[in-house]
Parts: sequence; C-alpha cells; structure tokens
Amino acid sequence: MKTRVRAIAYYLPQYYPIPENDEWWEKGFTEWTNVTKAKPLFPGHHQPNLPSELGFYDLRIPEIRQQQADLAREHGIEGFCYWHYWFGNGKRILDRVFKEVVESGKPNFPFCLAWANETWKGIWHGLNDQILVEQTYPGIEDYTAHFYEILPALKDSRYIKVNNKPLFVIYKAFDIPNVQIFLDLWNKLAKENGLEGFYFVGHLFDFRRYQEMLDLGLDAVNVVRMNEVQRQLPKPKLSLKEKLEHKLKNFAKDIPKYEYKDAIKVLLGEESRYKNVIPTLFPNWDHSPRSKGKTLVLHDSNPELFRQHLKDALNLVQDKPEEERIIFIKSWNEWAEGNYLEPDRRFGRAYLEVFKSENNID
Repeated sequence: MKTRVRAIAYYLPQYYPIPENDEWWEKGFTEWTNVTKAKPLFPGHHQPNLPSELGFYDLRIPEIRQQQADLAREHGIEGFCYWHYWFGNGKRILDRVFKEVVESGKPNFPFCLAWANETWKGIWHGLNDQILVEQTYPGIEDYTAHFYEILPALKDSRYIKVNNKPLFVIYKAFDIPNVQIFLDLWNKLAKENGLEGFYFVGHLFDFRRYQEMLDLGLDAVNVVRMNEVQRQLPKPKLSLKEKLEHKLKNFAKDIPKYEYKDAIKVLLGEESRYKNVIPTLFPNWDHSPRSKGKTLVLHDSNPELFRQHLKDALNLVQDKPEEERIIFIKSWNEWAEGNYLEPDRRFGRAYLEVFKSENNID
C-alpha cells in the first residue's frame, strides 16, 4: 500500500504483569486493571472504553503481536514506536515484549524506539509523589551500555530509518545533562558499528520551544500539543442544569473536560509545516481511567471528527521531502489514557478505516 505520509504509532508495552507492578499496585496489575475499573465521571461520559476484536490481550503472546501488526499494516500505519525504559545503571522495565520482537524476527513489521526517560511516580495511583523508579544519567559508561543494549534492534532490517539513519525518539531531551555529549557519543558509536548515525527526534509539549530543542543537536522535534487545549481554549463551565445533574448523580464538578471538536483546532499548528517539526495526531484522549478525572478528557471524539483532524495533519506535511513526511500517532494502544487506534466495542475499526481511506494513495 502506497501512503501519503509515514505514519508511526506510539506503542505501549504495559500489557503483561511484571514484578514491579505486582509490588506497587496489585498482583497481576497491567494497564487493563485501570481500563476496566473506569466509570463515567459526568453526564454523557463514555466509560469504560473496552477493546473488541483483540480482547484484553497479554503481550507475551506472539499471536497477539502479529494481529496488531497485521491490523496496522492493513490500515496504512508504517510502524510502531515502542516506548523504551532505561533508568540508568542498566535498570530496565517492560523490556520483554520488544526484546522478543527483535529476537524472534516476528512480526515482520517496522519499528523504532522512544526512550521514556522519566522518573516513575505513584501520583495517579494514590501514592502522591512517591518515587517508584528514578530516572538517572550516570554518564558516558552508562550511555555506552545503553547503546549496545539496543544495537541488535538498530541493525535489524525492520528498524525505521529516516535518510538511512535509525529514528530514535527522546521523551525529555531537556532533562539529559549535557545532552550534546549523549547525542555525539551515540552518533559516534553508531558509525563505528556500521550505521550512518541517528535521526534523533525530541518529544516536545511546548511547541514554542521547538527551535530551542533543535539547537540541542536533535534532527527533528515531535510536537505534542496536548497542553495547548487548556492553554488556548476557554475553561469549561457547567450550566445550572448541568450542575444539578452532577449533584443528583454524584458526579465530579471539576473535571477538565473539553470537546474533541474544539480541541482539534489547537492540537495541530503551523509550525508543523517546517522541515524538522513532526506533528502528532490524536484519535481520542481520556486520561480518567488512570487519573480519576484529575487530568484532561477530550469529550465526544468520533471517527468523522478524527477524519478532519487527520486531513489537517496531512495538509501540514504534504510539501516535505518524502523521507521526512512523518506523522506520529498518539497512540496505538494507550487504553488507560483513552488514546488508541485499536478496535473498540463502540466504533470497531472505524478510526483505522478513516485513517486508511485518507492516507492511501493507491
């Protein structure tokens, strides 16, 4: 299938039990734990959002990973960007799925990595700011170990490249001390190991800082404009009727709820026309399963509104060089953020079908 853009979907591996989650939350905890506990927090709030054809999957099962890849490929997604956790001093979490994908050679579907370099805290699970795993940056020796840990993936023929360089996303590039040292070292090690260097992409929430991030030495910036919803749109207010309904049904009064139809007007910006700025596409967003309503809900997303959002994104990147005509999709399977493309019980494959119909140029 020939497509209009290179669509890369962020992919969360947290759908199988790990010892750390067993200890912190409950035995057998996965993302599905929060998803299935979700309840409506205001009138018309659609929760829980539940998967359909893939079910409540366990990512340790290769057949599930193959089904996901088949679905994505069929609907015009180029590849998955797996969230990757390296906390320093070799500390890793949730690495089993990607490791098995690399070692087994299956599914035969493109991939890249996004380093989620952030300290894990218990704030969304009732533990306030308690640190669970701290992100550290021990220095050159650790950066080198990190590189060699992922080298087999980088040399895999499935690894996504831009201008023949492996694409690697850094979640919080500003947080890395002397980040230029890290970037220079990894480019040097890549060339020593038969690669042409990296195509480094910084993940950025404040689009106004895109040039500042590029000045760190990154090749591109993935602008994630979620914060613009609350910054640019009027704060939602309840009518007297809505206040009464909330009171009668014991709903929360202060949910940061915005309409998806309004949010898509600010989730993309003109900066994404620039060569080194990559936009982010949001099919939906409802963080309430994780945050119990403490963070953003984009209400009433539907496939036709998503179609308009997608068309706007395609328009922003259409004049870029083909290799760099990239859109990140947030996300393939962030179910506890209400942020996913996978089929659900409400709309089935509708979001995927919209994506396929608009991105396919055969």
